[in-house]
Amino acid sequence: MTPRPKAYLPLTLLMNLSLIGATTAGNAAGEPELRTFHAQPCFVVATKEVELAITRTGGHMAPVTFFRDSEKPVKPYYVSPWQDETPSAMPAPVLISLRGDFFCVPFGGNNEAVAGEKHPPHGEIVGDAWHHVGTKKTGDITTLTLGIETKVRKGRLTKELSLVDGQNTIYSRDLIEGFAGQAPLGHHATLAMPEKEGAVRIATSAFRFGMTNPGLFSEPKHREYQALQPGAKWTDLAKVPSAWKDAPDADLTRLPGTYGYADLVQVVHEPWAKTHTPAWTTATYAEAGYVWFSLKDQDVLNSAVFWMEFHGRHGHPWNGRNNCLGLEDVTAFFADGLLPSMKENALTKEGVATTVALSAAKPTAVNYIQGVIKIPAGFENVKTLEFAPGQVTFISTTGQRVTSPVRHEFLKTGQL
Repeated sequence: MTPRPKAYLPLTLLMNLSLIGATTAGNAAGEPELRTFHAQPCFVVATKEVELAITRTGGHMAPVTFFRDSEKPVKPYYVSPWQDETPSAMPAPVLISLRGDFFCVPFGGNNEAVAGEKHPPHGEIVGDAWHHVGTKKTGDITTLTLGIETKVRKGRLTKELSLVDGQNTIYSRDLIEGFAGQAPLGHHATLAMPEKEGAVRIATSAFRFGMTNPGLFSEPKHREYQALQPGAKWTDLAKVPSAWKDAPDADLTRLPGTYGYADLVQVVHEPWAKTHTPAWTTATYAEAGYVWFSLKDQDVLNSAVFWMEFHGRHGHPWNGRNNCLGLEDVTAFFADGLLPSMKENALTKEGVATTVALSAAKPTAVNYIQGVIKIPAGFENVKTLEFAPGQVTFISTTGQRVTSPVRHEFLKTGQL
């Protein structure tokens, strides 16, 4: 949708080609040679511990290999099952590359036009071509920088993905320039899921309340099915009302849930002023021996949307085979898009902002952290996180402690 501006091949990139898996051949635009993963050309950046691929089309981050220097590397992110099939027409551009984590603005379906703007689902940036700005290594930090320009609402986004030597952590910084006005936005981190029900344990930092999608998220006439009661409000992830009368509550701390359903919920985190620490979400894969985690500044991304897709959609391209978990850190009204997020809605009535005010005069930065830790047997699930300078300790429900180097201060400063 948007053209790729020309870029030159920086000297720092030529000096560090081994870090990104590129060659000096490049292409006519001066970009590094792309590597193809699951049918999509990708930019790649790597350290000894982590290799990260991000698609040129849409800026979707996956595959990512953590602990790549160990006997048991970890690849936690989802890749949609149609990626390696013969290409076919997709209902939305976001589905072309659908995988892993991607930044969205405006976040959501965007079915309705607003003041002459008609955005595609999750915005132009998830389906258009990003261009390479540069790759550099400074000290122990390696950073890949990408850029894109938007047309529906004029603006520019710059994405920095940084890796730190010795860490299994990804530091993301998305800088929004122009694109003035209200907009829902956020990260759409999506994890691969095992087939065994309840095999992955979910935990979050303190939240004010949770709510299931107020409308019908999965439409039976489109061969989609959901299991949770629409519009229910609750305060315990383990006790979420079911759609069926007298059915037991759903336990969203144990996923995937019942086979054959796709549901959406949103939890509203307590503000930084109350917790004095970043908000977090964790997914514990005990049988595989690791925890995936995300950290955020909840004053910027105030909520988490859970997209729980366990073979619950049977239309194209899902075809009943999709199994993934979106743990999406956002400021938005569920996944409804720009207009519903701008209007009064069920969350704004609770005092929850569902858009971010973007200024043409001052760029908006969204800083975000994702990573993986290895855990011992018996860890079960995360109970809480403790933050110390340059590190985070993950404490399990069984009392075990795992400390990992994480520069969480980045969330407020944007600096590593």
